[in-house]
Amino acid sequence: MNKIYDVIIVGGGPAGLSAAYSAWQNGAESILVLERDREPGGILQQCIHNGFGLHHFKEELTGPGYAQRCYDLVKDKREIEILVDTMVLEVNKDKTVTAVSPAQGLFTVQGQTLILTMGCRERTRGAIRIPGYRPAGVFTAGAAQRMVNMEGYLPGKKIVILGSGDIGLIMARRMSLEGCKVQAVLEICPFSNGLTRNMVQCLDDYDIPLYLSHTITAIHGKDRVTGITAAAVDEKMRPVAGTEFDIDCDTLLLSVGLIPENELSLGLGLSMHSLTNGPIVDQHRETSIPGIFAAGNVVHVHDLVDFVSEEAEIAGKFAALKARRVLAAAVADVTVEAADEVRTCVPQHLRVTEEHEVIRLFMRVRRPLKKCRLTIRSGEDTLLTKVLPVAKPSEMIAVNVPADKAAGHYTTWSVSVMEEEA
Repeated sequence: MNKIYDVIIVGGGPAGLSAAYSAWQNGAESILVLERDREPGGILQQCIHNGFGLHHFKEELTGPGYAQRCYDLVKDKREIEILVDTMVLEVNKDKTVTAVSPAQGLFTVQGQTLILTMGCRERTRGAIRIPGYRPAGVFTAGAAQRMVNMEGYLPGKKIVILGSGDIGLIMARRMSLEGCKVQAVLEICPFSNGLTRNMVQCLDDYDIPLYLSHTITAIHGKDRVTGITAAAVDEKMRPVAGTEFDIDCDTLLLSVGLIPENELSLGLGLSMHSLTNGPIVDQHRETSIPGIFAAGNVVHVHDLVDFVSEEAEIAGKFAALKARRVLAAAVADVTVEAADEVRTCVPQHLRVTEEHEVIRLFMRVRRPLKKCRLTIRSGEDTLLTKVLPVAKPSEMIAVNVPADKAAGHYTTWSVSVMEEEA
């Protein structure tokens, strides 16, 4: 394949499809999407529950329904080519991509710009080092979700779930609907890591007990899981002696966090952020290598796919403009710092151009807060202040800094959230 594409997109999930459509809208004449699964749509194919699309499509959709909407936008565009069952092996700084598929064999393609939309993967048992044998019956929540929703198999009958991430909560409900008994959900933090609506709809509505500040200290069973030992943890998340208790189960599902899928990014030598585990990007989602963009869960883990699509549309737009060489040159580079109770903020810096634009910031807080104030400053100037009734680590905060407020502020931006005193 000797053709040079305007935009090559690695990953055909909601981020990749949204980026492709946005690139097409902004004048890219040749777009290639590379997807390793059998069909586009990414993780949404196995998310058969509803709750998607309320922001982006203004209606409630299931995961496959949302994926279909994204695919419908690009499927008839002759400028957009999608290769499925295609595994990207390597990406280089000159925007050449080496991939392999049953249909094409090993091949190399080149793009004028590149968008990384590989999504994220689940943290496994090995990452959290639970003691015990390695019996059958220990799954990540996402693997169990695919097994139940797409393959038609039940992983077990008596379930314990470690972690209160959204996939774990949704699987608690799903296993209950399939006639299984969910014994408990254990969470090491003193607060839940899932969306409030999932806490209510998946645990409260099904009377599933949630143990906050608890973890698993042992998995029992040699050939098959027979139970687990749980214990309370202290403020440093260390098990407290004397608080142990056993729970009988034949299956353990792990919902202990997501990690951006960044092996290709690391191979490229992109500048990475230590807290998001994704590439450092500017407001156009361009990485530290010019012409290489990143969007979606590969940059930082999102709780709503609507935000993934929104971010991917930004990357698609500016990748297309860069390929067409109509992107305005930067006049300043401004660092964006997370302060006080803000743990992470994306983008991490701004490449300011003479064309003033709205700056959209996505952030997460360190701990649950009530009645707090969000403040964005540039030096001594306050660009934006906003009162938030609540702020939770599990729920992304998205704010816009208007173009007239952002204009001319070239000193470091500070993004702060602080609880207001009663």
